[in-house]
Amino acid sequence: MADILIVEDNVSFAEVLKVALDDAGFSGLVARTGREAIQIFRREKINLVLLDLRLPDIDGIDVLRELKNIDADAKFIIMTAFGAIERAVEAMKLGACDFLTKPFDTEQLILAVKKIIEEQKIYYENILFKEMVENIHGFPEIVGASESIKKSIELLKKVAATETTVLLLGESGTGKELFARACHSLSLRKENPFVTINCAAIPGELLENELFGSEKGAFTGAIARKIGKFELAHRGTIFLDEIGDLGLDLQAKILRVIQEKTFERLGGTASIKVDVRIIAASNKDLHTMVNEKKFREDLYYRLSVFPITIPSLRERKEDIPLLVEHFLRKLKSNKKISASALQKLKDYDWPGNVRELENTIERANILASDIINSEHILLPPATKRKIDFKIENMDLKSAANYGREIAEAELIKKILEETAGNKSEAARRLRVSYKTLLNRIARYRQKNLL
Repeated sequence: MADILIVEDNVSFAEVLKVALDDAGFSGLVARTGREAIQIFRREKINLVLLDLRLPDIDGIDVLRELKNIDADAKFIIMTAFGAIERAVEAMKLGACDFLTKPFDTEQLILAVKKIIEEQKIYYENILFKEMVENIHGFPEIVGASESIKKSIELLKKVAATETTVLLLGESGTGKELFARACHSLSLRKENPFVTINCAAIPGELLENELFGSEKGAFTGAIARKIGKFELAHRGTIFLDEIGDLGLDLQAKILRVIQEKTFERLGGTASIKVDVRIIAASNKDLHTMVNEKKFREDLYYRLSVFPITIPSLRERKEDIPLLVEHFLRKLKSNKKISASALQKLKDYDWPGNVRELENTIERANILASDIINSEHILLPPATKRKIDFKIENMDLKSAANYGREIAEAELIKKILEETAGNKSEAARRLRVSYKTLLNRIARYRQKNLL
């Protein structure tokens, strides 16, 4: 639904236009004066302005110039009385898209509006295409039948249809982006853009430009206006992957977007209003980062309204046969996999998770002729996990505590393997609460013990 600002001092005529636009599926806002129009334009995200050139306080041409100063890409349809065509031509030279001579019927107006809105839509879709943003229809396939992955999927289904901010947690390669796409596909925003950005892949000095865009001349090399990811995601979803890698300055700006739904482009002064749903993801322990003053506490609580932890592959090894079958179908391969090859896959710890498994199967599919055997499964040699043992400032008591943590971590790992990643069953066998087990797992992974 596009927001259209009607700038018209004739109350009854303005109401007729608003009703016609609303009936056509648009959202009409009315300003009676030029000053009111400028205020609304600064406050709202406006797609198109229907502008009467004769206003009681400011000349319509001057209103057009002011709104163009706020947003150079603003679109206008000029409404003018018969005999004032020269003024409409002047407005067209200043960047108006079209003009209608009063009196005109509403069907003529709706046709003109639809044409401009469609051109805008194509413009933004082209930017999204150039940015390699993929438009996914339907529900992305999340493969797995284990209890741990089913719990995560159930949580996703419950939150997807809401407007709640979601925080996806899990190791690299577990499928956080797949979950984010699924959340968008099940939401009421599914027909609108899904925009992704990897906060760890872009240097900090360039990331702000990617997120919020920039005006021409904002910095050396800024030869044209750039539309940022937040603006591209208007009325859709933005996926902030690896948000734990954001610097504190950008964290503050993300917080403002969440709280106020506004931001400014680099080098700009106008506040841009956006309607976006945020899904964030991290493979880092954000709570620990908050304690270490590396992540803003207020942003953490804004993002973690609905956290979903995606289990690692070693916590759901019973899903490996299903995943292998899925990847072979994806490769359009008719090859089978032997029991010995499957066992080899199950015996491996998968530090790279599902992404590493997919790469392994693709490689094995190339090497095998008919059946994928264990010799086609090429895996790095098993390495003993290195424990970061520092003796500086350590006494017997602290050494004993550290040894206890190592023993606890090893026991948790063994029980999780025996229960195929079922944390509820593992907690029962360890005689601790489910929450205590989750806290222990998070702590020992942070310390590289698990």
